[in-house]
Amino acid sequence: MSENDFERWIVLLAGGIGSRFWPASTPQRPKQFLPLGSERPLIVETLERARALAPLSNLLVVAGEHLQPLIRSQLADLPSEQLLLEPQAKGTAPALAWAAQEILARAARPERAVMVSLHTDHVIRPLERFISTLERAVQAAGVSDRLLTVGVRPTRPETGYGYIEVGDPLTPGTFRVRRFVEKPDRATAESYLARGGFLWNSGMFVWRPQILLAELGAHTREVAEHLARLSEGDISGFFAAVSTLTIDYGLMERSPNIAVVEAEFDWDDVGAWAALMRVRARDHEGNLLVGDAHAVDCRDTLVWAEDGTVVVFGLADVVVVRASGVTFVVPRDRAEELKELLTALPPELREGIG
Repeated sequence: MSENDFERWIVLLAGGIGSRFWPASTPQRPKQFLPLGSERPLIVETLERARALAPLSNLLVVAGEHLQPLIRSQLADLPSEQLLLEPQAKGTAPALAWAAQEILARAARPERAVMVSLHTDHVIRPLERFISTLERAVQAAGVSDRLLTVGVRPTRPETGYGYIEVGDPLTPGTFRVRRFVEKPDRATAESYLARGGFLWNSGMFVWRPQILLAELGAHTREVAEHLARLSEGDISGFFAAVSTLTIDYGLMERSPNIAVVEAEFDWDDVGAWAALMRVRARDHEGNLLVGDAHAVDCRDTLVWAEDGTVVVFGLADVVVVRASGVTFVVPRDRAEELKELLTALPPELREGIG
């Protein structure tokens, strides 16, 4: 097959809450709908990248029904039939199985369809290198029975990401996967960085949809026993019956047919407030100011002013957020502990705002 023989389909996974961006991110307005990487919401930037790979007609967005109004407002060009609303949130494995079945039903040439799965809450630059990497992955997936993931070369001993240990090369820039590693402690992450042979697991996947369904049938019992419901069009029954499961744990860590394509682009999953300091421009004192925010005699401080004016004076290495009627202040090096904070707050405060 030549490059033009592949029918590219892009699946955008738009679920998730992004609780580490509270109080700006809430169940009513998750992280992917916030302008974290730039002045535009993350989901809008993701759509732009997707449209560089495939026409809008070959785009599917998977999300919970409660997010439909937000998606309609931010992705106004997306036809309603291309929005797959999950009857229940059951994780990425069932969501991607459903999307694969839809692609096979909708594709003009299902035997030559290649499916690209992207999260909608990542920062990726530059666009040109993203396209070249994903095109390489499409080519590899289109001529093999493997499931491909995209790995990113580590630039720091990051403990918030999963890692992939690469094995033997298959083609230039594409390798067998030796194993997946859960989020390591700092000493382990430092050893990975020093010795090489490890990539960050970006959560981007490329495969033929029929191969995904076959691999789920062979290795993911929790999903396999319910796949017949999908093929029969019983979407509600499928989601009611299937277990909650991620594609990483449910399939990628179980299948022997996994390969990884090394990314040529810069990638960040902006997992917490402090991550914005890596992906957005700062002033000469290292401060990042968003909205009607002002920092005087401050250094390396993030001020996010979403509703009203915020003035910060004489602080360093602090995150100050004003959003959803709440003011939140935390040392920058503890911003990743936000989930622990939220468990200690009254439910009406952590969930009822917005």
